[in-house]
Amino acid sequence: MLEEEYQPRRQLPRELRAPGRVEHPPLEVPFEYEIRDAVETDLPYIREIYNHYVANTVVTFDEDAMTLKEWRHKFAWTQKLNYPFLVAMSPSGTLLGFAYVSAWKQKAAYRRTVENSIYLGPAATGKGLGRALLGELITRSKAAGIKEILAVIADQGAEASIKLHESFGFKEVGRLGRVGFKFGHWLGTVLLQKSLK
Repeated sequence: MLEEEYQPRRQLPRELRAPGRVEHPPLEVPFEYEIRDAVETDLPYIREIYNHYVANTVVTFDEDAMTLKEWRHKFAWTQKLNYPFLVAMSPSGTLLGFAYVSAWKQKAAYRRTVENSIYLGPAATGKGLGRALLGELITRSKAAGIKEILAVIADQGAEASIKLHESFGFKEVGRLGRVGFKFGHWLGTVLLQKSLK
């Protein structure tokens, strides 16, 4: 963190200020982003965001960081199935977060049922970006002919994600208790579902 970020802003003494000039507090910079389709050159940044969650949270049950090769395979598979894979970019070109859907199961009969995933860079959380990504992901999934979207969410530490999905009409359809073990704790999952009609 830069020194000026945590120290109060200094001001000139009143006698040294320009006459008639009124001091205004600095304006807050708006949080801006553009959502677009992911491309292969985004994958190193996607990997970086995802691996942060692997190492620091129970949001994903992965325990080992994913490699770029694994992300390339996952990305190619979603492209082959014509599933949406989105990124949110800042005006300066920083990848702020990503969202995609993947096959719920590998059996052919499940081909119109997907599981969604949304991950945000730590500095982009709490600003409405997850909501924007989920909304766009639902719209694009419907256009791709997907009929059911599932969300599998950890039953601890992901309350905001559950609320977000419920606000888009996802309904809880089940729970699995103690199915994952990470950071020395047993974890369950909450299964939510939304039909796209």
